[in-house]
Amino acid sequence: MTTGAPTSPYTARRRRSRLRRYLPLGLAAWLVLEIWLLTLVAGAAGGLSVFLLLVAGVVAGSVVIKRAGRRAFRSLNEALQQGGSPARGGGNGLMMLGGLLLMIPGLVSDAAGLLLLLPPVQKAVSRFTENALERGLRKAAPGSLGDAFQQVRIHRPDGKVVQGEVIREDRPEPGEQRPPLTR
Repeated sequence: MTTGAPTSPYTARRRRSRLRRYLPLGLAAWLVLEIWLLTLVAGAAGGLSVFLLLVAGVVAGSVVIKRAGRRAFRSLNEALQQGGSPARGGGNGLMMLGGLLLMIPGLVSDAAGLLLLLPPVQKAVSRFTENALERGLRKAAPGSLGDAFQQVRIHRPDGKVVQGEVIREDRPEPGEQRPPLTR
């Protein structure tokens, strides 16, 4: 279907980031490695021992997640009672990630989850992610985060991009009745 508007013969495609390009390949390689290691261990130690190992990983991961969640809730509650803001993560997020990796079936994910439970590894990972996030924010265009969500790009048929904002005002019509918000 044509709109009658002239289109440019060259439509520039945005390059995919490295993460979007290699993430599916990395996930597939990780999955193959996990299955290969599980079959290797099952051949050496038996299927029942591998099953028990996987169940133990799920149980240990759920205990770690529950404990980290309680600790995070306790620190949040204490900070709110004292009238201040909660302290920086305290490693609870990384502990929860470690517990989640323990719950995922596989030996590589279990090893990564156990590593994330060690405090020196948590400090190193948190320092690395803070630095990476800081670098990314420095590279970002100026403006607030709210502005980034409000901006919209409209692609016209001729390939031009029109910047704009979407402003939505929900006002009921004069004769329109809305149901009550509480039941």
